Amino acid sequence: FGDIFDMFFGGGRQRNPRGPVRGADLEYTLELSLEEAAFGVRKELRIPRTEDCETCHGSGAPPGTQPVTCSKCRGTGQIQVAQNTVFGRFVNVTTCDRCHGEGKIIESPCATCRGRGRVQKAHTVEVNVPGGVDTGQRLRMPGFGEAGEKGGPPGDLYIVMRVRSDRRFRREGDDLISEAEVSFAQAALGTEIQVPTLDGPEIV
Repeated sequence: FGDIFDMFFGGGRQRNPRGPVRGADLEYTLELSLEEAAFGVRKELRIPRTEDCETCHGSGAPPGTQPVTCSKCRGTGQIQVAQNTVFGRFVNVTTCDRCHGEGKIIESPCATCRGRGRVQKAHTVEVNVPGGVDTGQRLRMPGFGEAGEKGGPPGDLYIVMRVRSDRRFRREGDDLISEAEVSFAQAALGTEIQVPTLDGPEIV
């Protein structure tokens, strides 16, 4: 009912288009060897992410200049259109199509970010992977996602684990299965054989 009411009567619950916006979350797939997954490892990752332009500090305008007030909406970011209906006179509020709800117009865009106020850069992130992780598990790093807009908080970075297969072992949960061939006599009488482990060969 609320959506129908908004459609006919101009949407009394308008969101502020110029309010803070939280940055987007990022996801990175990290490949690990079986040893790294078992014992844990420290990794340095290069993560590309969007952040505020250092030249214009996110304003989109060159240093020393400022965006000007939009003349169409007079800085409100919204345009009001009056409609006469059988129910009476109603005002429909829409986002300004000239400034796209910003209320400001950048007459001379920043050369670095081309007026967007944001650029993409690769950052080095140190990740401490705990021992015992398995494929599909995620590690959340709060605040390491893309920068927020208009003063909003940054998003989060999610590290998704993918453990490579190992020809020596088959993993079942926390257990490792290794196969060894023995002769019939060895199986019947018993013997000692060398088997691989993550800590090196062992005699069993």
